[in-house]
Amino acid sequence: MLVIKNGHLVAAIEAKSRVGPSFGNNFNNRTEEAMGSALDLWTAYREGAFNAGVQPFLGYFFMLEDCDASIRPVRVKEPHFKVFPEFVGASYMKRYEIFCRKLVLERHYTSASFITSESETGLNGAYREPANDLSFTIFLKSLVSHIGAFA
Repeated sequence: MLVIKNGHLVAAIEAKSRVGPSFGNNFNNRTEEAMGSALDLWTAYREGAFNAGVQPFLGYFFMLEDCDASIRPVRVKEPHFKVFPEFVGASYMKRYEIFCRKLVLERHYTSASFITSESETGLNGAYREPANDLSFTIFLKSLVSHIGAFA
């Protein structure tokens, strides 16, 4: 989703989701897509492709299916190097949470939101926020504040 005002890119939001059962097959794809999109946008911004120096908001919204396969610890293999401690015994849900948090901490994205939903109750709008710092409310407040600066 893009928000454009007076010819300026005010905000860009990448929204992704993942459902099971094989979360491992697409974890790397989703993380590489997110990193590639951010790199493309910030490279274009740096090169002056848009906005004449006014930095856009770049948001990442991710929804994961909350099910047995997403909350089960993932087995790690360490044939050459040790796995970082936060990934040992971490489920795909925890790995996506860590990833979303690092996207913001490393300034690839302005803000990120991570929610989970069960396939049955999600159709009725029920969702969960596994991490307070990745809540939809914080994400939305950051987005609204940035857009307000362009008013």
